[in-house]
Amino acid sequence: MAWWLWALVGFLLLVVELVTPGGLFALFFGAGALCVAVLTALGVGPIAQWLAFTAISLLLLATLRRMLQDRLQGRSAPVDSLVGEEAVLLGDLPQGGEAKAELRGVPWSARAASGVALAAGQRCRVERVEGLVLWLRPD
Repeated sequence: MAWWLWALVGFLLLVVELVTPGGLFALFFGAGALCVAVLTALGVGPIAQWLAFTAISLLLLATLRRMLQDRLQGRSAPVDSLVGEEAVLLGDLPQGGEAKAELRGVPWSARAASGVALAAGQRCRVERVEGLVLWLRPD
C-alpha cells in the first residue's frame, strides 16, 4: 500500500476517535497507521507494513490506553487525598447546617462533622468528603 494511503487511513482513524464517545481505540490504530506511512515512505515491503501496523498499534494500545483514560477521567487525584487538609470557612456554619468553605482556592459546601457551630474565617480540617460536601472539624 502506498505511504499516502497509510497516512489517509491514519488521519481518518484519528477523526473517528474524535467523533465517537471515548473508547480510545481508534486513536492507537490511527497512530500505528501514521507510523507505517513513514516506514512505507522509507521502502518497507507490504507484508512488513501490515506486521508493523499490527505490532505498533497493539503496543501503543497496551501501554498507553489506561494512562490516557485515567488522565481524561480525572482519576489522578482521589478525593480521599483531601482528608486532613486545611479549609477556611467563608461564612458562619450553624449547628446542623451548611456553609461554604475554601479549600485549595476553591469554594466547597461544608458541614460540621462534630455538630458544633463554626464561625466565618475559622480554620478547620477536612474529616471526610461525601460527594461535593466537606465534613469539617475545628482546627
